This record gives sequence, C-alpha cells and structure tokens, in this order.
Amino acid sequence: MSSTRQLEVRSEDQTPHKWGVPLTEDVFGTLMSKGSPTVHTVFGDGSLFSPLLFGKFFDPSDAFPLWDFESDSLLSKTRSTSHSTVDWLQTDADYVLKADLPGVGKGSVQVIVEHGKVVEISGIWKHQKESKTKDWRTGHWWEHGYVRRLELPENADWRKIEAYLSNDVFLEIKIPKKPSGCDNTQGSAGEEEDTE
Repeated sequence: MSSTRQLEVRSEDQTPHKWGVPLTEDVFGTLMSKGSPTVHTVFGDGSLFSPLLFGKFFDPSDAFPLWDFESDSLLSKTRSTSHSTVDWLQTDADYVLKADLPGVGKGSVQVIVEHGKVVEISGIWKHQKESKTKDWRTGHWWEHGYVRRLELPENADWRKIEAYLSNDVFLEIKIPKKPSGCDNTQGSAGEEEDTE
C-alpha cells in the first residue's frame, strides 16, 4: 500500500552559520574511503546529496542552479550506469524535482526556502551526541546529515512550493511558476515578504 504525506515547506531558517564549513573534495574522498555502507548510501553515486551528482565535485551546501540544465545531459554519467535516483523537469506550470532519499534519516527531512531564492533539502542520517551549543549544520555537517541547496529560477513562486514524501523514500517537490508579467521581488498588491 502506497502512502504519501505532504511535508511542511518552511520559509527562512534562523540558524546562524549553517553550512559554514564547506565539504571539500579531499574531505569527501576521506569520508567515502573510510565511510560505512550508510555513508555510501547517503553520498554515493546518483544520490541527490552526492557532491559528484553533476559529473564533477560540487559542495551540496552551495546553491546550484539546477533548472538551468536539462537532467538528461547533466546526469548522463549516472544514468548510463543506472545509478541515478534523481530527476527534474519543468512543465508549463511547475518546476519539479524527484529524488529517492537515503535509506536513513528520512524522518528528519526538511524543506526550507531561503530568502525566496534557494530551496534547501536536508536531514539527519546520524544523531550526534548531546550538544547544547552546536547545531549539526554549523560544523562538519556531513558527519551527521545531508543537504542539497538549489537556486530557484527567477519565475518560481516560492510561496507556493509543495513537497511530498511517498512511502518514506521518494521525495517530490513542486515549484509553481509565477504568471507571466508578475513582479519577482514582491507578493501581489504590495504584500510584504514573509520573514518567519
């Protein structure tokens, strides 16, 4: 039996300095060489959270302009080896991202929109020991969680983004397009931007 639940898409996350420590290619190589099977599931070939997803190293905590590229061309390497668990497309009305989540940490997945410009997908795959002062996202985040940050297209209506999780493993994010001629920086009729 299939189950789908809608995830809350939060706007603005007030965590200071999150993703402040970049995942470098050397650190990633060490992580993968010494990593457990779980690490390979979370960051391995074809995963949305792999720094090598797009054919060369790219820190997943940096925002990537995903919708500037066709998925077939950007994912050609992983698709040829049947490793890809990610796809994206655009219709006349929406931008759509589909991805399998890692086998662990599915219950902690969060979708956050930052300043109406970046959509962030993150979650915890390994709980850290009690720490009252440090959020897992402010240090060596890859030791505890995963992230993928994507730039939103200029015509994305970030206030209406919807995210769904099916069977606790398949994530689908729908980002509606603004109607043509709509102002990209303000809401309708001079609405102020949300700063929750």
